[in-house]
Amino acid sequence: METMEKIQKVNPLYLLLNTVGPVAVMVLSVALGVLLPEQVGLIISILGFGLAVAWYAVLGRKFYNKTRERTLAGLEETGFVPNHTFNADGCTVVVDLVHAQIALLFRWNPTKAYVRPASALSNVCVDDGRGGAGFLEGSSRVSFLFMVDGMKIRVNTFTSNKRWRMDSDYILTGISKADLMVETLTAAGAQAAK
Repeated sequence: METMEKIQKVNPLYLLLNTVGPVAVMVLSVALGVLLPEQVGLIISILGFGLAVAWYAVLGRKFYNKTRERTLAGLEETGFVPNHTFNADGCTVVVDLVHAQIALLFRWNPTKAYVRPASALSNVCVDDGRGGAGFLEGSSRVSFLFMVDGMKIRVNTFTSNKRWRMDSDYILTGISKADLMVETLTAAGAQAAK
């Protein structure tokens, strides 16, 4: 079940198709629209622009979710038991307590699940993102971190574009989620050590 290939957070082709692909479709539809008769060209240009906007707004996320679900289903077919799954924006962490393994799936490489023994994890901790002093003390990101194969993996449990007080429900919920994942990963590591 374990994959020993090097962890790759980004698949360049997938990233390129998702970021540049919709723009290319829009540019090609406008170029095609200029070459065709006026009414047909206008309709094709609008459709190309609409498709690009829809991809960035909705379709890209739906495609990622479907791909992630297919990859996770394939992982289960190999015998991996997903006891605990945490989905974040940039990474999905799946813990198998039965076989003491973890699987990592990244936002920009959703077709590949990297399975490692839980004993390979180190420096598992919670980062509450605390910063500032006095009444300015707060956080805009809570996450849990760990090292695997010499690579630092940060999985956000809460992010915001503004700083929240440390006693805010958002921060406390993020810390609670991060604590739970750290406990789960630590338990899987202890299971692997047996």
